[in-house]
Amino acid sequence: QVQLVESGGGLVQAGGSLRLSCAASGSIFSINAMGWFRQAPGKEREFVTAIRWSGSNTYYADSVKGRFIISRDNARTVHLQMNSLKPEDTAVYYCAAKHLWRDYTDPHRYDYWGQGTQVTVSS
Repeated sequence: QVQLVESGGGLVQAGGSLRLSCAASGSIFSINAMGWFRQAPGKEREFVTAIRWSGSNTYYADSVKGRFIISRDNARTVHLQMNSLKPEDTAVYYCAAKHLWRDYTDPHRYDYWGQGTQVTVSS
């Protein structure tokens, strides 16, 4: 089992920045990728970004490309640096982890999820 705990959400004005973190614990040796998803009220959970454990390849949704950066600083923590935030970025952000690398944009392919952290961007 893997446990994920997010932190760093909050309220920010449009154009501002926030940094989310996701601390993983448990059987992390079995993890090959971690990602961030978000879900706004009344909408489906959508892919934001993912990082592959081997090689640290990163992938982004078009809506955040050039503004968000995913990174990891050790074997247990992943960060999401969010810059130039827009009101449409408002959502609950979830950290997720998976055993297999493929289908990294599909939330149904992830094996573990954090509890989520609220990000609110005011206009």
